Amino acid sequence: MARSQKITPCLWFDDQAEEAARFYTSLFENASIGLVTRYGREGFEIHGRPEGTAMTVEFELAGYGFVGLNGGPHFSFTPAISFFVVRETEAEVDALWGALSDGGAVLMELGRYDWSEKYGWLMDRYGLSWQIALGSIAEAGQPITPALLFVGDQCGRAEEAMNHYTSLFEDSRINGIRHSAPGEAKGDVELVQHARFTLDGGAFTALDSAMGHNFSFNEAVSLSITCGSQEEVDHFWGALSDGGEEGACGWLKDRWGMSWQVVPTILRNMLVDPDAGRVARVTRDLLQMKKLDIAVLKRAYKGE
Repeated sequence: MARSQKITPCLWFDDQAEEAARFYTSLFENASIGLVTRYGREGFEIHGRPEGTAMTVEFELAGYGFVGLNGGPHFSFTPAISFFVVRETEAEVDALWGALSDGGAVLMELGRYDWSEKYGWLMDRYGLSWQIALGSIAEAGQPITPALLFVGDQCGRAEEAMNHYTSLFEDSRINGIRHSAPGEAKGDVELVQHARFTLDGGAFTALDSAMGHNFSFNEAVSLSITCGSQEEVDHFWGALSDGGEEGACGWLKDRWGMSWQVVPTILRNMLVDPDAGRVARVTRDLLQMKKLDIAVLKRAYKGE
């Protein structure tokens, strides 16, 4: 599985991560299941997952990387983060819509809209939200794009968030913003009707919605940042947690309520080491951290 993707969406399931990965990879081209990590005895009193069961599942859809996490029934997906999929023929749109809507719920019917000849928005059987549109992948930049919806107290803050995010990553920029019509502002802030931005070369979209939505961002979809050094960990942790909330094991919420994971690259290999003692020691220390400390993890790995 490719590891060049700097920011990887992490999807929180109760215990269906492997099942969901198999389902999703059956629907997309250039799709595969990669590394699977498993729970050990260490930390059972915290995670409560049976030893040997899948913890994380890496998978790719149309060449775009995801991680599925089996974390228990603590969080549920919401439409605050959805995945915008571009298909280039009507047959492809219809096929993907049929498969993903089976056992799910339609949020916007598949049909013709001002912005698309064919478009629809749904929640699949696991509750994950997808927007599917007929269009050009070359114009979209990538076949699958995370879409952020700023609602409730966060409505009117999409542009502020994009400005902050693009200031943190290399190869990042706001590609275009379309604001709502005059008179649709929130206070003196113009609402973002649609925006495209790039973080470390990857495409994202964002918009504000002043409608009475009863959902918001939560940990069910987080964005995991792979960091090659402690300096990088410190940079992203400090900038994203500022005004937000520090969590455990490298998780945080930023000032807009978005969940992120700031993870050193080395941790992945440590957690799949064949030496169970090494994995247990790393897991023990990992569970005691907020911001991850590479030096401490290395000492635990070596048994020092």
